[in-house]
Amino acid sequence: MDKPIIVLASKSPRRQALVKEMGFPFEVRIKEVEEKYPSVLPSLEVPIYLAELKSKPFSTSLHDNELLLTSDTVVIYNDLILGKPKDKGDAQRMLRSLSGKSHKVVTGVCLTSNSHSISFSETTVVHFSDLTEREIDYYIDKYQPFDKAGAYGIQEWIGAIGIHKIEGCYYNVMGLPVNKIYSVLRGEFGVTI
Repeated sequence: MDKPIIVLASKSPRRQALVKEMGFPFEVRIKEVEEKYPSVLPSLEVPIYLAELKSKPFSTSLHDNELLLTSDTVVIYNDLILGKPKDKGDAQRMLRSLSGKSHKVVTGVCLTSNSHSISFSETTVVHFSDLTEREIDYYIDKYQPFDKAGAYGIQEWIGAIGIHKIEGCYYNVMGLPVNKIYSVLRGEFGVTI
């Protein structure tokens, strides 16, 4: 495939910045999808399921020079998915549960052209230091992480002071496993810079 236009189906400014860093021309195109998944689905399979679900409304509207990128990121602690917090109390509960422990961040990705589609996921293990109540409240009040799975953004203050180690891709925790996406674009779709 010649250099395609990446169609990013995400409002996330973090994902938009990461796709821009890959060096491909891209545009943002949004189609609303209700992000529901079967309750019996294992937590590690949810991100791919949701990424594929987000691609379905585009099935008849892609042009030949376009490649759709849909994704979903979840935070998994004790096999439970921590979504976006509903309010400050919910964010506090999430951060207390992550404090001093490790959890998984899993991003599912679906890349779709008019000729084929490939889905995959990337997992990063994140290790939090012990957080005080004051640190948790400071972070929530200053950064308002209500649009972030698990109630935190690794690129923000809490990542600098609260995360002492990660195993895997840093950018995956931000919302897109850029290295793996680039490898799939090159290997499966023949897309290069």
